[in-house]
Amino acid sequence: MKFYKSLLLFIVISFSIVGCRIKLEPVEILTFQQKIEKLFPNAEVTEMEVKDHFTKAFQIILDQPLDHKNPEAGTFKHYMYLSHVDEAKPTVIITEGYNAVPRTYELSKIFKGNQVQVEYRFYGKSRPDSIQWQYLKNDQAIEDYHKIVTKLKRIYSGKWISTGISKGGETVLIYKSKYPWDVEVAVPYVAPLINTREDPRTAVHIKTVGSVTCREKISKFQREVLIKRDSVLVEISNYAKEKGMNFTELSTEEALEYAVLEFPFSFWQWGGNCDEIPAETATASQFFNYINKIVGISFYNDKTYFDLLPSYYQHLTELGYYGFDTEPVKDLLEVVKKPTNLRFAPKNVDLTYNADYINRVRDFVENQGKKILYIYGEYDTWGACAPTPKPHVDALKMVLKGGSHSTRIHHFSKEDQQRIYDKLQNWLGYSVTIYPLEN
Repeated sequence: MKFYKSLLLFIVISFSIVGCRIKLEPVEILTFQQKIEKLFPNAEVTEMEVKDHFTKAFQIILDQPLDHKNPEAGTFKHYMYLSHVDEAKPTVIITEGYNAVPRTYELSKIFKGNQVQVEYRFYGKSRPDSIQWQYLKNDQAIEDYHKIVTKLKRIYSGKWISTGISKGGETVLIYKSKYPWDVEVAVPYVAPLINTREDPRTAVHIKTVGSVTCREKISKFQREVLIKRDSVLVEISNYAKEKGMNFTELSTEEALEYAVLEFPFSFWQWGGNCDEIPAETATASQFFNYINKIVGISFYNDKTYFDLLPSYYQHLTELGYYGFDTEPVKDLLEVVKKPTNLRFAPKNVDLTYNADYINRVRDFVENQGKKILYIYGEYDTWGACAPTPKPHVDALKMVLKGGSHSTRIHHFSKEDQQRIYDKLQNWLGYSVTIYPLEN
């Protein structure tokens, strides 16, 4: 009897095992693109040309909520670019401050990892036909980045690093203050945190940076351009015609005066060479060519005016900006009597300035902003607005002597670069490999 019971039990177990085998679902093997499409089910994912050390690259167009607190507000098309090498490698997220032009960033080369480049909402290709300005807020943009990172962490298990340049670097710091644990390390380049709507520290910088001789030469140049304004305006008109530029939002006369007022700021921002400044005996063509080189008269044409409306809106409502020093040329101004960057902001829009927004960000990064590597150039005008981490904060601020707004890690000496690499290694651990840049 025991034999028959054992045999029956064996038969039942055998059928159960066979039955289990029959019920097993086949393992779903997804391509990398399918993994992305599964993470972002409503996105348009297009494969792109692979560059540098990456093995795959994609353009991803998201249906991003206009308002993360109110999905009913609708969506906009939001562009980002994903460059892939390995799911276990470090991932660098670039918080662009403006439009995104796909390229490999310096930090991605240092880690030879993955790169996620996200266009700022309402800039470049991510700009709706009609901007609903109330949704162009930094907190909304930070939610864009946070949700993208949260989803991509399901694929990328390695260390995460955020980086950005200028306004993009400022976004890095804002992001860090809102979501300090989203990334292990933040690397803002030449990022200002501006005190007021028109921060006076930039004017102080312009009056103290460089040599007295160079500053005097800049003031003389400004004056000579306006003294020769009629001839310089002819040069502007000829140039505009050649390049197909229109000046209807600002006249060429107003554009010239704003360019002259902008000149000292741009000169130091971009590391101008005092020896190149035209002397008083220069021709109108030489004066125009130089101011066009440093400032760019195209900055004031209709297309750029339109393109930069989102930027001025943000600067004048939350981020702050800089003002203009009229002292060197006040007696020569004919059109721009009270210069202000409000001139370039969108019309008929609420431009109430939130003075506390950036102050809260500064308070966090200076007192609690651990594992932040700051990169600055000594002469850069925006460096006047740089945050300074307190001594007790584990952060590193590197300022390149004589450097400009173009300052990058590879511009530093080998010794300073090694200091940067050592700090990054310390923060990220030795599971991360660092590849020194080739100058």
